[in-house]
Amino acid sequence: MGHGKLKKFAENATFRCLLQPEASAVLAPKAPGSKALVLRDHPIKGNWGKEMFGNDRPIVLELGCGKGDYTIALALRHPEINFIGVDIKGARLWAGAKFATENNLPNVAFLRTRIEFIGAFFGPSEVSEIWLTFSDPQLRGSENARLSSPMFLERYRGFLRPGGIVHLKTDSRYLYEYTQAVCKVNNLNVFAYGTDIYTDGVHVSKPSAAPTPPTSWAPPSYKAEGGHGFGDMYPVGEEVTSVQTFYEKMFLEMGLPITYMAFTLEHEGAFIGPGEAFDHDHWLQEEGPRRSFSHQPNKKQ
Repeated sequence: MGHGKLKKFAENATFRCLLQPEASAVLAPKAPGSKALVLRDHPIKGNWGKEMFGNDRPIVLELGCGKGDYTIALALRHPEINFIGVDIKGARLWAGAKFATENNLPNVAFLRTRIEFIGAFFGPSEVSEIWLTFSDPQLRGSENARLSSPMFLERYRGFLRPGGIVHLKTDSRYLYEYTQAVCKVNNLNVFAYGTDIYTDGVHVSKPSAAPTPPTSWAPPSYKAEGGHGFGDMYPVGEEVTSVQTFYEKMFLEMGLPITYMAFTLEHEGAFIGPGEAFDHDHWLQEEGPRRSFSHQPNKKQ
């Protein structure tokens, strides 16, 4: 390990806004003497407002936040909301935590953990919104590794407030179409979407049941379908296009389309996979070579 990373890790330990528990803090033996482990709650669960922020304002998560540039940008725009960036890479989180510390941002925090453990850190209805920004689409990996898979949606439902929003912003048309298919088979309310948001904008469709108005969005002038004016629809914040991640800026320079969708998790029973609603082979072929570029390991250190 390089001296640069060691220095960052040492400095991470001094940032109050960065929580980085050991895996042992949230994993326990299933039974005495058993090698099998089960997830257990961390003391911060249900207590972020009190313990980290000192208030009861809405909480928005960015999962897989990298260096935290999106988390920071949203927090600067919305001081009335608390933002938490989550990632497993400490060298990445250092950048966001250092900026938040040096600039005295009271509404920013970071959590270093695996997304698989996310349910150990947040209690029922503790989170208002979730952002999935340029997540790995896991093209040839396990479906359960995708952050919009039924397994992860079930975990999000455990702490997302009723009517809370999940945002997906990605350059991967494969992941976008996969998530659309998951939403379709589970009858989830997808009320904002776009396959090339910088060229065609974001389309807003009228859902059968209105989501709870998102606390962090301000209405811009995006396209609306079905003849509905924006005033009687649901706001899609201008940060969807004006706030850009590290990856997003590279993709835009390359001329790659950026997709976006927003949906809620109101659903009875277990979430199910997309099955035949998603054409894996077709969208894998459509994906092209961009993944080999977008996930080069040295691009987000």
